[in-house]
Amino acid sequence: MSARLVLLGPPGAGKGTQAVRLAERLGVPAISTGDIFRANIKGGTELGRTAQEYTARGALVPDSVTNAMVRDRLAQPDAAQGFLLDGYPRNVAQVAELDAVLADQGLTLDAALEITADADVVVERLLKRAEIEGRADDTEPVIRHRLDVYAEQTAPISGVYAERGLLLQVDGIGEVDEVTGRLVEALATRVG
Repeated sequence: MSARLVLLGPPGAGKGTQAVRLAERLGVPAISTGDIFRANIKGGTELGRTAQEYTARGALVPDSVTNAMVRDRLAQPDAAQGFLLDGYPRNVAQVAELDAVLADQGLTLDAALEITADADVVVERLLKRAEIEGRADDTEPVIRHRLDVYAEQTAPISGVYAERGLLLQVDGIGEVDEVTGRLVEALATRVG
């Protein structure tokens, strides 16, 4: 099955978990920018070395480097029949870059899936995860700041995709299987 998808949602909404589950069902790779960064850094690629210079000093990797990594990853054979992007695009400029990458291949995006979740529920989830995983730096103020950053930078992407008629919003609160079911049901209207 061919599917070219973007997965959106605030931190703690379950994107990583759902990306893997959906990609498996669709037979396409789940591609996360974090995984791309780690693979390039571990592989010692030029882009990886550049990204590491930024991450080593706690800075955000610039769009130009992120865009180049995503372009390279989408050109790999396993993404030829589709992909599910998790963590990209993160801003409206990256939406335009993704459009250009796909246009170069004569392709378009099938859908943008947005997992929605109440902020208080997300904070509770992330605090529990921080406790389990020993993430002392994931405090409530830090988590709420990350949600604010998401709202400012990433949430406008939903508007872009909604205007194009590509946005599918799915409630991310509930059991993992329930949420997966909702996503699959929403996707059935677009991919098949």
